Amino acid sequence: MAGVTEADFLLAQRGTTQELGGWVVAAIFDRAGVLGFALADGTVRIGDITAEAHDGAILSACADAKGGFLTGGDDGRLVHTAPDGTVTEVAKFGSKWVDHVAAHESGIRAASVGKLAHVLDGTGKVLKSLPHPSSVGGLAFDAKGKRLAASHYGGASLWFVAAKEDKPKVLEWKGSHHAIAFSPDGTHVVTAMQETALHGWRLADGQHMRMSGYPGKTHSIAFTSRGRWLATSGAESVVLWPFFGGGPMGKAPTELAGGDEVLCSAVACHPQHEVVAAGFGDGLVLMAEVASGKVVPVAPPRGSAITSLAWNATGTRLAFGTEAGLAGFVDLSKR
Repeated sequence: MAGVTEADFLLAQRGTTQELGGWVVAAIFDRAGVLGFALADGTVRIGDITAEAHDGAILSACADAKGGFLTGGDDGRLVHTAPDGTVTEVAKFGSKWVDHVAAHESGIRAASVGKLAHVLDGTGKVLKSLPHPSSVGGLAFDAKGKRLAASHYGGASLWFVAAKEDKPKVLEWKGSHHAIAFSPDGTHVVTAMQETALHGWRLADGQHMRMSGYPGKTHSIAFTSRGRWLATSGAESVVLWPFFGGGPMGKAPTELAGGDEVLCSAVACHPQHEVVAAGFGDGLVLMAEVASGKVVPVAPPRGSAITSLAWNATGTRLAFGTEAGLAGFVDLSKR
């Protein structure tokens, strides 16, 4: 963002940062709006609290249904960290890594360990263990918490959480699939692939959607609140694919906030408006309005890639974290 001074960034006017000293795996707002940062050193940081959640690295993290934070680690443990820093082991899976976690406000949770996706209730009881043809690359619940999607080599599998007989709907596409997302209305599933492309399926008829042309791998994908757009990282701009009017097939994506020849590394969509927060490989954070293309600078580049972005439930606070352990947030509420 040439010509923009540090004073022009929202961080200088409405934000704060702290050096956490470890790779930020995830910035997370819990259900009550408490902000936590899950770090690769095994800790969860909540304000001035350092919670020793794992004996090893945190590999994945999300907000837990009961409040607080849910993390999976290379110590084979699924852990809940409360807002006051209290750490509780939810489940232990031996020496195997807990690669991915997901939780739904209904209380249901999921954790992937190798080829298995374990579904757990609010008490930590494993309700079922769902097998996949290869290691699970990502997990996502649909908006109602009734279906769990798991990506893997060769596509993705959709499971009904409450089904008496566990038989997945398999979405096939050659290649290795990682990050996965349901559209908010539950009609589409999209994955980011090991190659520089995305793949999607329209669930009603199995229609394939291939979204390619990225210069780098896409690690971060997010639908806007009404599901009209899919925001993605992996290019010098924020790439948005239209999921309306028959799109995205046959339609060109919209690109926002590009031009500095630095790849976008993380995206997060506002919970109410068609606004996308984006982080870049040099540490730049910005917000972009989809309709107008207007860009608001949030945090200046500091040389370390943005690894995670998160909005609170009302969209009044935006948090970010970097590879080097810088964490921060900005307060966007009216003053």
